[in-house]
Amino acid sequence: MTPRHMTGALRITRQAPAGQWRAVLVIALAVGFTAFAGAAASIDAREFYAQLAKPAWAPSAKVFGPAWTVLYLLMGISAWLVWRARGSFQAAAVPLGLFFVQLLVNGLWTWLFFRWQLGAVALLDVALLWMLVLATLSHFWAVQRLAAWLLLPYLLWTGFATALTAAVWQLNPALL
Repeated sequence: MTPRHMTGALRITRQAPAGQWRAVLVIALAVGFTAFAGAAASIDAREFYAQLAKPAWAPSAKVFGPAWTVLYLLMGISAWLVWRARGSFQAAAVPLGLFFVQLLVNGLWTWLFFRWQLGAVALLDVALLWMLVLATLSHFWAVQRLAAWLLLPYLLWTGFATALTAAVWQLNPALL
């Protein structure tokens, strides 16, 4: 079977250990930076979130930290699997390019919502994020199916976050 016929299969190419570690480092730094940027913007988020009117289905503030920790871990593993399947960042330019763009949009949401309290812009951002995650998942599927499956919880969470952002924005016109 040629690599073309193995699209989406669990196909791993052999890489020099230094190249693999460099890819792990780049992906971990990108995901870690996004997590750090979100944490920096949400220093006062618990207090702000507590004062917001929320729909009955809104989770407790305690849910967000653990949920995002798991999601960022799955995202990093997913991106690494795509890199490893293609063997280089250049060979995976489109799927990993989408991955890095969605990370930027992801990191921006926390600043828009919690730090700058721009509800409408945060809603546009999270809706764009959902579309970018869907596109990333689709491109990952074509390269490495396990990588796409690992992004499914992120897609679902982002869809939930879109609905929650819309509801909270609607319920809090004076704050957002």
